[in-house]
Amino acid sequence: MLCICVYVLTPVTMVQAETDAERRARLEQELQNVERQILTQERLVEDKQAERQSLERDINIIEGKISKAQLGIKAREIAITQLSDQIGEKEIVLQILSERLNRQEQSLADLVRKAASMEDFSLIEILLSKKSFSEFFSEYEQYAAVKKALNESLGALHEIKSDTHEQKSLLADKQETEAEMKHIQELEKKGIEAQEKEKARILTTTKGQEAEYQRLLRSQQQTAAQLRNALFNLLGGGGGISLPQAVELAKYAASQTGVDASMILAILEQETNLGSNLGSCAYNDIRGDRPVMHPDRDQPVFLAIASILGFDARSRSVSCPIVSNGARIGWGGAMGPSQFIPSTWSVYGGIVNTGSGYVYSESADAIRRINGTGSPANPFNNQDAFIATALLLRDNGANGTFAGDRLAALRYYAGWGGANNPANAFYGDQVMNRKAKFEGQIQILGGS
Repeated sequence: MLCICVYVLTPVTMVQAETDAERRARLEQELQNVERQILTQERLVEDKQAERQSLERDINIIEGKISKAQLGIKAREIAITQLSDQIGEKEIVLQILSERLNRQEQSLADLVRKAASMEDFSLIEILLSKKSFSEFFSEYEQYAAVKKALNESLGALHEIKSDTHEQKSLLADKQETEAEMKHIQELEKKGIEAQEKEKARILTTTKGQEAEYQRLLRSQQQTAAQLRNALFNLLGGGGGISLPQAVELAKYAASQTGVDASMILAILEQETNLGSNLGSCAYNDIRGDRPVMHPDRDQPVFLAIASILGFDARSRSVSCPIVSNGARIGWGGAMGPSQFIPSTWSVYGGIVNTGSGYVYSESADAIRRINGTGSPANPFNNQDAFIATALLLRDNGANGTFAGDRLAALRYYAGWGGANNPANAFYGDQVMNRKAKFEGQIQILGGS
C-alpha cells in the first residue's frame, strides 16, 4: 500500500541546523578523537613488536598497522573537509574583493575625469573670470576635495590589490595542501591493500599453524651470499651500488654521528623509492606554470653549488614536483641520494649567504670536515650523501629508539612543524619497517 506522507519542518528542526562555527568545532573534535585513536594503535603496534616473533604476534602487528592506516585515512578525510571549507571561504572573500576592486576602479576613473576637467582651467583663469570670490573659493574647495578623494581612492585601490594578492596566495597554499593530502591518501590506500594481501598470503600458506609460519620465515630469510650480491639503489648517485658497500658507507656515517646504520639505509631507500616515482627534471624546468625548484629559496643556492663543483646546472637532474590528479604539489629540486633541497644541503655543505650572494665556506662544510677530504661536499656523491643524511637525522633527534628514530624520520620528511601531523605518519611507519629489515640484513652480512 502506497503511503503519501507529509513532513513538516518544525522550529526545533531549524534550531538544530549546524552553523559554520559549530561545523568547524565538530570537525576539530572529530579530528582530535581520531588522532588519539591513532596514538593508541601506534603504542599497541610498538608493544607487539617487542614480543618474540610468532604467527599471532605478526598477524596482530599487520592488523594494527592496517587499523592505524585506516584511522590515518579517516583523519585525512576530516582534514580535507576542513580545507575544502576554508577554500570555499577564501573563494568568497576573493569574490567580495573582486567586486570591491571593480567598484573602486570605477570610482577612481570618475575622479580622474573630474580632476582632468578641473585642471583644464588654471587658477589665474578662474580668478580673471567674472565669478565672485565665493564662487571661486567654492570651486577651489571642490577641486581640492576631488584631489583628496583621488589620493584616498588610489590608497584604497592599492590596499584592495594587496589583500587580493594575499588571499590568492593563501588560497593557492590551501589548494596545494589539499592536493598533497589526497595524494598521500592514495598512497596509504595502496599500502593497506598490500598489507591485506600479505596477511592473506601468510594465513593461506601457514593455515594458521605456528610451526608452518616458522618454516615460512626460515625459507624467506636471505643468505649472506644472496645479500652480498644484492643491489642498494640510490637516486641521483650513479644508480645502484652493492648492499655490502652501502652498509659500509652507512656504518662509517654512523660512527661519525651516532645514528644507527640501519636507520641511515632506511631513509636513503625510502627517499629513493619516493624519488624514483617523481622522475627527473632540470632545476628551472616549468611544471604547472612554475619552475621546478623554488626560485628564491633554492635556485640561487643550487647555482652556487654548480659553480663551486664545476657542473652545468641545467644538465644535472633533480627531483620533479609531485603531480596528483593534474594538480602540482609543492616544489621539486631535491638532489642526489639524500634528496636534500639546496637550502637544506647548504646547512651541512658549507654554502653561506654573504648578503650579496651565496659562496662556499670551507669552515662551514661539516661534511668535508668529517670526511677529511680536500674538496667541497657534493650532494651527488654517495659518501657525502650518507654523511648528510646521518647529520640531519642526528639533528632531528634520531637516538636508536623506535619513537626517537620515527620522529626523526618524520622531521626529515615534513620538517619539525609537520612531524606530528597524522597525514605524514605513513612516512615514519615505512621508514621504521625498512629499518627493521636492514637490521636483520646487517646481522646476516656480519655472520650473526
